[in-house]
Amino acid sequence: MMKFYKYQGCGNDFVLLDQRNSEYNMTSKTVKNICDRRFGVGADGLMELYSSDKADFEMRYYNSDGNLSSFCGNGGRCIAQFSKDIGAVLGERARFIFNDAVYTADFLMNGLISLNMQNVLGINRLNNDLYFNTGSPHYLHFTNDIDGIDLIPFARKIRYSNDFPEGINVNLVEEIDNRTIKMRTYERGVEDETFSCGTGVTAAAIALHFKKSTNDTSINVNTKGGNFKVEFSEKDGQYFNINLIGPAFKVFEGTINLEV
Repeated sequence: MMKFYKYQGCGNDFVLLDQRNSEYNMTSKTVKNICDRRFGVGADGLMELYSSDKADFEMRYYNSDGNLSSFCGNGGRCIAQFSKDIGAVLGERARFIFNDAVYTADFLMNGLISLNMQNVLGINRLNNDLYFNTGSPHYLHFTNDIDGIDLIPFARKIRYSNDFPEGINVNLVEEIDNRTIKMRTYERGVEDETFSCGTGVTAAAIALHFKKSTNDTSINVNTKGGNFKVEFSEKDGQYFNINLIGPAFKVFEGTINLEV
């Protein structure tokens, strides 16, 4: 039996494991079974928290398909809150390692966490759309009718296209005003629409500024699962000091049979 914890950040949900004693050996099949919404706990992904001599802890992240994945912004905030809840972090800031990079999460009021994101040093265009990496690769399509597009077939055509041989997350973005956007995200590895995506939210906010729809460097982003704020600095089309601000909460904890 394995002890697990369930967290969510704006509806993007995760199973978390305390691996400071490396008790559990996670295989791709095991992760996939745990994340299954009918036969397991149910989650968009699974994260492991390991001890680190370079930071407060190390993060390992799997998508619900059982494969190790690139960075997850909502996951980063959730594992930061998890680290505080289990006593791995005692102060109001968590520093953690993911794929040899150091991330910082600050605990704010009302359950909000501000997570620093990687710099964006290059933005690409494809037709009238944008794509770039915010820790995970994202494709941004702006529209005036975000709910009128059937996201799944639209996204899969792009996600599996020859333009992106390693796959890409696909986002629909609608401008509400010059500092507020609404968005929907299809995530590779989940292969479905998720209620929110932290790296996608970050990408959408930066894309709004890059396409000169706003001069504001503090953008409100509304998703199916809740609302975020993204703050950043910009110089010559490059983006620095990027912070993703949103909630992260524990849902429940329990045990699961690893043979499921």
